[in-house]
Amino acid sequence: MKIDAHQHFWQYSPTTHSWITPAMAVLQRHYLPQDLEENLKKCGFSGCVAVQAAQTEAETEFLLNLAAAYSFIKGVVGWVDLRAKNAPERIASFAQNPLLKGLRHVVQDEPDDLFLVQPAFLRGISLLQPLGLTYDILIFPRHLPVAAQFVEQFPEQQFVLDHLAKPFIKKATLQPWAENLKKLAAYPNVSAKLSGLVTEADWDNWQPQDLKPYLDIALEAFGSERLLIGSDWPVCRLAGAYDQVMQVVIDFIAKLSPTEQAAIMGNNAVRFYNLKM
Repeated sequence: MKIDAHQHFWQYSPTTHSWITPAMAVLQRHYLPQDLEENLKKCGFSGCVAVQAAQTEAETEFLLNLAAAYSFIKGVVGWVDLRAKNAPERIASFAQNPLLKGLRHVVQDEPDDLFLVQPAFLRGISLLQPLGLTYDILIFPRHLPVAAQFVEQFPEQQFVLDHLAKPFIKKATLQPWAENLKKLAAYPNVSAKLSGLVTEADWDNWQPQDLKPYLDIALEAFGSERLLIGSDWPVCRLAGAYDQVMQVVIDFIAKLSPTEQAAIMGNNAVRFYNLKM
């Protein structure tokens, strides 16, 4: 079973999606399930996990409604304000929907580099594991040390690092990202997504070999049992077509055993997100 573990849907609004700048004009339109389905089929993928792109509960409901309408959307990573006083009630309410698999916060955009270890946020995270919910960590390389402090406090909580923390591929810089990634990977409850890398490279001139050193380090750090393939579609369209982006990872893992390849291509996502196939 092949699963795209990371992609997005949205009904474009300049207000809601203010992060989409004029330089990202290709993203300034609606992206809905019918736009993705053909890409999945072309690459032999059976389903996907839809991840929030706006920090509203309306976004979470929007994605859950899409997942109910399209069977190839196997799960949703939504958003709830984890710092809110009513977080327990709001999370529990959404968790009643079996299509909600986890939550995410756009920590990379928070002005406080210690956001992950704010007491109110930690209280919110403590509510997830009892409800069977995962947490997607979206950060930049500078946040990796605090991410390690963060996950250490929740040994039973399942975490997944989005986009390998967005390393500086365009600058061909490996350190201190690589060292800090390995420290985070030392926690066995942390997985990582091989996703979102092409948009950290030179959008117009990247080559697969530009990504290989970062993929090598991720494989060494997490092993095949804790890596998930993801497209980051439609954001990936800034740098390449869906099949082109996915092929980079497919080619990279071709050296692994069939069992290891199957794990990265979907089995890990099914297990991590408890997807019903």
